[in-house]
Amino acid sequence: MCVDSLDSCQSRCGYGTDPNFSCQCNSPCERYGDCCSDYYTLCKGSTSCKGRCGEKYNSQNKCHCNSKCSQYNNCCNDYSNHCGGSSGGQSISDSEIKALSELLYRLDSNKASPSQVVLNPQAQVSDSQTSSQKDLSPKPLFTYLDEASLFSKPTFASFLALLDNYQRQTGQAERFSSAQLAEQDTFLREAISNTEIGRELSAFFLSKGHYSTEKDFIHDLKMMWFGLYSRSSNVKDSSGFEHIFAGEVKKGKVSGFHSWIQFYRLEKKGLMNYYSYSFDGPWTSYPDVLGMQFKWDGYFKQVGSAIMGSSPEFDFALYSLCYIARPGRQCYLSLGGNTLVIQTYTWDNSYYGNGKKFIASAFPATPRAFLTH
Repeated sequence: MCVDSLDSCQSRCGYGTDPNFSCQCNSPCERYGDCCSDYYTLCKGSTSCKGRCGEKYNSQNKCHCNSKCSQYNNCCNDYSNHCGGSSGGQSISDSEIKALSELLYRLDSNKASPSQVVLNPQAQVSDSQTSSQKDLSPKPLFTYLDEASLFSKPTFASFLALLDNYQRQTGQAERFSSAQLAEQDTFLREAISNTEIGRELSAFFLSKGHYSTEKDFIHDLKMMWFGLYSRSSNVKDSSGFEHIFAGEVKKGKVSGFHSWIQFYRLEKKGLMNYYSYSFDGPWTSYPDVLGMQFKWDGYFKQVGSAIMGSSPEFDFALYSLCYIARPGRQCYLSLGGNTLVIQTYTWDNSYYGNGKKFIASAFPATPRAFLTH
């Protein structure tokens, strides 16, 4: 849901001057006389976080509603109530994130075995060569996939059902039928309620006070992952799920696209041309991490990093964990004793709920991944 109005400070307190708005919500507006009518109520006099979640720090505010207020002990009293999810609740330590990620790694019973997925990575290139757009691998990346075993599992089946619901070009509005909206609910139910991975993730955030019930948690996941926002042409053309898992095309280049399942699906259809890889994780079984160069139906991706051979619920859980616990930052996980860094990005141009931020991107951080997230 977008900011309510161009002439309100709802979710804008402390933000810099923005000519797209008819009035402003920072201290200079007092000097220039262009403050919104609710500026003094929401931004200077309010002791509530309603409509203020995620706002930038403003020393004039009596209390604060951003991700660092817990650290500085200056949150408003209702911070957790209004800003749960990606910023509310108790703080989460790096050691807790690593311990939980190790548990999720062990619980990924639906992941592929080495006999179910056979890859042929072929040519490896240096970081300086990732932009060359040279096809150095004449054969497909996937030599074999046991579709019958893997794709019949409920989380795989419900994930696959979502992948053809999107227009890949940004600037084209996304519109979902009632059946497609139901597919979102089915995936969330299968991934969170019906797997050990999902139940552990839910229990962790409930124990930290970020959510009061599993129902609240799933609702927030639906909003942050599937809620629509605009990347181009001021139309609702994107979501975190589309960007990360289905992939998009923006300004003639592939944007997002961090799913091995989607890669396999498109390669099988003849729409994916694998070029090379620049990074291979330290894991000797699945899940592993690969940083790939490829063309998707003519559009190039310089570094498309993906967790390989994992279950959909595992990817979804890791990215959700990192986005909620470390929004817009690097998130250090531990999988089988090896470190995996997930980089997340928040979408800062529109909001849902009381100023919560949609997922913009999340992916395994490789040496060059930050160029093309």
